[in-house]
Amino acid sequence: ESAKTGGALDASRGIIGKFGVGFYSAFMVGDKVEVRSKSAYKKEEGNPALAWISEGVGSYDIGELPSDIRQERGSSIVIHLNEENIEYSDEKRVENVLKKYSNFVNFPIFLNGNRVNTMEAVWALEPNKVEDETYASFYKFIANAYDDPFDRMHFRADAPIEIKALLYIPSFHSEKYGMGRMDPGVSLYSRKVLIESKSKDILPEWMRFVKGVVDSEDLPLAISREKPQDSALIAKLRKVLTRKFISQLTTMAKKDPTKYKEEFYREYAFFLKEGLCQDFEFQEPLSKLLYFETSKTLSGELSSMDEYVSRCTPEQKEIYYLCAPTRELAMESPYLEAFEKAGREVMFVYTAIDDFVMSNLEKFQGRPLISAEKGDIDLGDTVDDEGEEDDTSSSSSKLTEQQATEFCAWAKQALGGKVSKCKVTNRLGSSPAIVTDNESGALRRMMRMVETQDGGMDAMKLPPQQFEIN
Repeated sequence: ESAKTGGALDASRGIIGKFGVGFYSAFMVGDKVEVRSKSAYKKEEGNPALAWISEGVGSYDIGELPSDIRQERGSSIVIHLNEENIEYSDEKRVENVLKKYSNFVNFPIFLNGNRVNTMEAVWALEPNKVEDETYASFYKFIANAYDDPFDRMHFRADAPIEIKALLYIPSFHSEKYGMGRMDPGVSLYSRKVLIESKSKDILPEWMRFVKGVVDSEDLPLAISREKPQDSALIAKLRKVLTRKFISQLTTMAKKDPTKYKEEFYREYAFFLKEGLCQDFEFQEPLSKLLYFETSKTLSGELSSMDEYVSRCTPEQKEIYYLCAPTRELAMESPYLEAFEKAGREVMFVYTAIDDFVMSNLEKFQGRPLISAEKGDIDLGDTVDDEGEEDDTSSSSSKLTEQQATEFCAWAKQALGGKVSKCKVTNRLGSSPAIVTDNESGALRRMMRMVETQDGGMDAMKLPPQQFEIN
């Protein structure tokens, strides 16, 4: 066949007949291997079947097959299993192996007269020729799921690496139910032959909720993480898939914001935030996929950072955020008072990971991300320099400069090592005092929790904070 085609086998047929690796595996389970062969081109008379026999120790015998053993034209491989691998004589065990590794090859595989590989490789088909029902059935098969997928991504790419991929977003994930960290859900194939089931390398860890199949003819069947060239191919593959997936989400957020925010984001926001903290290369596009409530949105209404920036006044060069357990507490927070007076919008973040996201991101579109709890925030002349309060406060409640100095000295002494500095501030209206420093409230709460546990590390103890009084 090779001679007829000038030695060039196409990719779909090139993996069939690679005698070396596949044949060697027979000696891993067998004490002896026979290859029985009968020519298809010679006439029946004078055309005896031959047998190649070896025990895999460096020698072999070739001779005519005994006449009492029938061999049709073609070849048969007979493996004499050793005792440790007798399980491979069980039909069900062999069927499971075939379905796991060769379920999608183009060539029919029969076991005791029954075809085993009946499932079609949907990812290799043209996307416009696949019905929704076919996609749903294939998802349930490869993900071992019973739900219908929330969304799918079926695409082909040629550069920088040849890829056929079919990825699914399930309708829900299991980590929220306390079932532990999910394993990766995408398998790696080369020319429809399984290379690695549920591969840990082809997608970043934050995308572990994604299910599906990736096939690349550029990958060798015997891929090795110890080979630099193979590792480089995997790295390229991971980068292309990650970029494509983020692009798919970006398109969804623009074309169908309700579907994105109300369904996808509420279910999978945690994974995007984890990715932003771990995957520096894709921080910027991931940051555009994050949504938060703000001081100017309604309860439950989410706003992207792009939308926040679009509402900023020309003089505002920063993005402000406030970490609080709930919206109600955020709206009542003394840290919010100065921003409301200045007409500045503040994003609300409710969990520790949100706080870590802001710390890791640092900037968005060149604008620094500033915690509302930070000291020395300049919001302009929201309160006059003489500390004049609004109409709801009486002048008798104001402290003189001497009283303020004496009170701060007393407060610093009374609070001891918990306070590094005490001073007066004009940023407050109705609240008596605030704590300001580099550590946000979420981080302070986490560090305080660590302190209360037995064996808490000294390095995690809360440092002295700055105390500002109204």
